[in-house]
Amino acid sequence: MFNKLFSSRRFFLVNLVLTGIVLGFGLALLSFSCSTNTPPRTAYAQDQGGSGSAMMDLQAMQNSFRAVSAEVLPVVVEITVTEITRQQVPSQRGWPFDFFFPDRARPEGEEPQEREFRSQGLGSGVIVRKDKSTYYVLTNNHVVGDADEINVILYDGREFTATLVGSDARKDLALIEFESREDLPLAVLGDSNDLYVGDWVLAVGNPLGYVSTVTAGIVSALGRDGPQNNISDFIQTDAAINQGNSGGALVNLRGEVIGINTWIATQSGGSAGLGFAIPINNAKKAIDDFINKGQIQYGWLGVSISDVSRPIARELLVEGIKGAMIQNVYTGSPADKSGLLPGDYVTAIEGKPIGGYLELTRTVGDLLPNETYEFELIRYGKKMTLSVSIGLRDNDESIAASYMDLWPGVSIAPLTEEVRKNLEIGNEVKGLLLLVNEKSKAQMAGLKSYDILTAINDRKVETALDFYRELNRSDNRTTFSLLREGDVELEIGIRR
Repeated sequence: MFNKLFSSRRFFLVNLVLTGIVLGFGLALLSFSCSTNTPPRTAYAQDQGGSGSAMMDLQAMQNSFRAVSAEVLPVVVEITVTEITRQQVPSQRGWPFDFFFPDRARPEGEEPQEREFRSQGLGSGVIVRKDKSTYYVLTNNHVVGDADEINVILYDGREFTATLVGSDARKDLALIEFESREDLPLAVLGDSNDLYVGDWVLAVGNPLGYVSTVTAGIVSALGRDGPQNNISDFIQTDAAINQGNSGGALVNLRGEVIGINTWIATQSGGSAGLGFAIPINNAKKAIDDFINKGQIQYGWLGVSISDVSRPIARELLVEGIKGAMIQNVYTGSPADKSGLLPGDYVTAIEGKPIGGYLELTRTVGDLLPNETYEFELIRYGKKMTLSVSIGLRDNDESIAASYMDLWPGVSIAPLTEEVRKNLEIGNEVKGLLLLVNEKSKAQMAGLKSYDILTAINDRKVETALDFYRELNRSDNRTTFSLLREGDVELEIGIRR
């Protein structure tokens, strides 16, 4: 009976229907499970792959920092300096006798005695060159200063006595040397012109006496101006720099030295993320000059220069154009002999743009003496090119002594409402405000600052363009028509 039932057509159909129901129920359960928030395995695998890639990138950066540190630390040295001063020791009589009777403080025949005082300083340096057994270390001028004793301490603790090769306050650079017959590593000097804001850099030095310290950061800015009387442009970085870092290396991720750490901007005395380094390209010529000549040799143009205010730029037809203005020219200087004139606005040298008076100073200083270079400039609103021969810059004392050769020895400013109010000058007065250089021909002739210039050689002068055009017409003697203290009219002649 059962055999007949299982083998019948009706049973077969019932069995087929039941099988379909079971299969449908199973598919429904599977569909429900796939619609939950549990991420599929493929998505999970992709997420894991992304994290792994990020970890690999971080590991690569860490390995890069390790490699750069290992390469650079041996070429950065600690520099200790000692300055020795001697002071006379007071006599045995003591105060107040010595104070009130200094001429009788010491008994007759008694020899004065001196006491030696030793002050010590700390900085860093970079081994940049070797000549046989002589190694040269580049550092800052303010690190070695007037030191009587200089010692160099290597990364491995070995110490050597060093001597000064040459130093320069204008660039705050110095070179010292020490002797060793061992084969020591040398720094690889990079190209600081290849730097960009945002580049990773490492600062290596001995901050606060913590030797062989490495800090990391980025290039925060380029072309920063430095302390007064320093002609370098600076790399700004947020890599931590503190006292003792001066003279150390700022390096890129290839291990190349691209700067010499020099100063920090801080209100607390510690690092505030504002560190500054001299671009290594500013130091390469200095290294050669120190070794070959004992000092940096600067190109000399023989002018005084400045940036221009917007009103003066507008009157000279150079508004919105980058460059630097020649205010005065030394008589007989390379600039004078080459035909440069007061009022010329220099925009480029050998095709290199000039962004301001500091850049003109740096560029001319790096030019080779006795060579001729092409200057692009604007004169009376017109572009022109002039071939200019460069001389050798003398020391500051000699330059200061030659102020009498400065022509014309004045600078000018427009008569603004504020100037008119302060000097009590009415709007009917037309002319320019004079500012006179000390010890110049203009001052010696009798011109004074705050004189109002109304004419040159009987030609009216109301704008900067008028001033320089009429000034440069004169060959030998120039007559200035002035208004002094509001109502005193004067005429003063000056010979070049």
